Amino acid sequence: MTKPIKPLPYLFFIFFFTSLFSNAATPIEDLAKRIAKPYAKNIIFEQIPGNNGKDFFQLESENGKLLVKGNSYNAMAYGLNHYLKYYCNTSISWYKDDKIDLPKVMPVLAGKVNQEARVKNRFFLNYCTFGYTMPWWGWKDWEHLIDWMALNGINMPLSITGQEAIWYKVWTKMGLSDEQIRGYFTGPAFLPWHRMSNIDHWDGPLPKSWLENQLALQKKIVKRERELNMKPILPAFAGHVPQAIKTKFPNAKITDLGTWGGFSEEYYSHFLDPFDPLFKQIQTAFLEEQTKEFGTDHIYGADPFNEVTPPSWEPKYLASAADVIYSSMKSVDPSAEWLQMTWVFYFMRKDWTNERIKAFVRAVPQDKMTLLDYYAESTEVWKLTESYFNQPYIWCYLGNFGGNSMLVGNLQTVEDRMENAFKNGGANLTGIGSTLEGFDVNPIMYDYVFEKAWSTGKTDVDNWTNNWANRRLGSVNTQNQIAWNNLVKEVYNKPSQLGQGILVNAKPSLKGTVHWTPNPKFSYSNKALFEIWQKMLAVPNPSHQSFNYDVVNIGRQVLGNHFITLRDDFTAAYEKKDIAEMTKKKEEMLSLIDDLDKLLATQPSMLLGKWIADARKLGKNAREKDYYEKDARMLITVWGGKQRSLNDYGNRSWAGLTGGFYKKRWQMFLDDVLLSAKEGNKFDEKAFKLKTYAFEDKWLLEKQKYADKPKGNSYQLSLELLHKYAASVN
Repeated sequence: MTKPIKPLPYLFFIFFFTSLFSNAATPIEDLAKRIAKPYAKNIIFEQIPGNNGKDFFQLESENGKLLVKGNSYNAMAYGLNHYLKYYCNTSISWYKDDKIDLPKVMPVLAGKVNQEARVKNRFFLNYCTFGYTMPWWGWKDWEHLIDWMALNGINMPLSITGQEAIWYKVWTKMGLSDEQIRGYFTGPAFLPWHRMSNIDHWDGPLPKSWLENQLALQKKIVKRERELNMKPILPAFAGHVPQAIKTKFPNAKITDLGTWGGFSEEYYSHFLDPFDPLFKQIQTAFLEEQTKEFGTDHIYGADPFNEVTPPSWEPKYLASAADVIYSSMKSVDPSAEWLQMTWVFYFMRKDWTNERIKAFVRAVPQDKMTLLDYYAESTEVWKLTESYFNQPYIWCYLGNFGGNSMLVGNLQTVEDRMENAFKNGGANLTGIGSTLEGFDVNPIMYDYVFEKAWSTGKTDVDNWTNNWANRRLGSVNTQNQIAWNNLVKEVYNKPSQLGQGILVNAKPSLKGTVHWTPNPKFSYSNKALFEIWQKMLAVPNPSHQSFNYDVVNIGRQVLGNHFITLRDDFTAAYEKKDIAEMTKKKEEMLSLIDDLDKLLATQPSMLLGKWIADARKLGKNAREKDYYEKDARMLITVWGGKQRSLNDYGNRSWAGLTGGFYKKRWQMFLDDVLLSAKEGNKFDEKAFKLKTYAFEDKWLLEKQKYADKPKGNSYQLSLELLHKYAASVN
């Protein structure tokens, strides 16, 4: 018979578990291991109290160690990134697959570095980003992005993943069937526009496994964001309901919001009047269920009338609607604050008059509503609305629509406007942010914007750009600095626009574009851009991932711009009925697309194959995998709607998409135009458009596999293409 085990003394357990947890790494130490692993053991983090309520960090070297102090993990992460950027010449990408290049020897600081945040709030993301960039992301992608956000001092990320699982529970409790609920949702890539009350049903129903996967993912996301001192912005109910809810509540005041994006009536979304008693019931059910699953930081995003017409334009109605929406949040969470994007105040400015805006925003108690000045690099709504009638607001840089691959931005203008806002925008300017629709290109702009949140005054743009050039290359090189300064002055001097992209990505046409998107116009000389590319490529044997990304990013724009010249030459030959010249230009155009596809294939973030592979990975069986792939292909090509009014809105220059989709459209077009010229007939554009639609619909269902890993040397291939196109571009 064995003797019973005597219980260990209580104090032993206290000592054991205290020791165990005291040795556990803190969230900021874990971040350092992920981002700067070779240095991590020589970095000491220390949290110290602030004395003025502002976020701050301190850096110094001591006995071979880097000491990073700050009032929070978020501030210390920003301090670590400052060290990596300005002392290690290292640039951290927002993509997990982009290599982080560090000096072999950890740099030593000569003295102390101190900095404090200029603004309290640093906002990031856009509802659309969850479609154009993140629909297929797994935890590793999110983990790296959250690290990137912390490194850039972001403390208010939009966190809307997984909400469909919450809504599923709410609608189930209200009596709707599984079929009714999942059919109400759109396909995964289109969920942002469902969440913004634009469309229902499109490419649904949503698989049950998707709901479960995203619920688990969101729990990890908000946990990590909070660990790094961020306040995730979770959604709240803003009035969007399934049409089927009318079968359970026949007296509910529900109206459809009409067409959006050319979608037919079957895809209209439906709006529950805030004054209907059902409104507060749904808000309560949703927020309680969401808080149970994800917790809360008391800031909720709600956008009741985004790009759609409210039931009434009467200021009294708008004020009452805002009051009910906010009070319904507050009844569940007494500390609730409302975050509202104000894109619609810009986009529908004719309808959203100051009288209506004022009625809407002032109906919410002072400081309980924060407004995002969504597209401030183009139009600053704060200037049009007496600084948002004194409600708190955040100055935001948008910079990208649809994830379009286009060198675009207006750095000096952003500098001037932000400084003016800091000076004249009122005490209710509480932060800065970025509301980009997709990642892909132009990381310079977002790096710049988030540094302004920690600036002390005007930034010397030339000096800042030199430092940017240094960390993209990993060392100081005068030619590279000149190239980047020229880019900022000559190329990064216009705000982004809806539907941009190179002509390769557009529906083929003899002149202009046959569709409003993409718009391939650019305001600089392509010869000047070519010379910038040439300066960069004069740098011998670069090794940094960020530099190789840059030469590909610029190269794809150079080739894309040159494609317009070739197309115009082809059209001129067609008008002269010069068959030989048409044939020559056709071959040059198709050869350029092939070259572009090869160049793009060298970068991990420019691959259609990865987009599709990530989508398929989420499928639990072959049927789901095929469904996700079709959904992924659709968003970046035909988008949706019988009128195809958003066709190519999500265009991007990616390997596979360029060679396997855009090239085939152009090849069909060039062959048909050439044939019509040979036969002496006028090219039938209407017939070709229908032929294009048939090709696109067929491509959506293809199962062709595209490479999901980069291939080739970005620098060497860029050099080859530089020499190949030197004469024709110049």
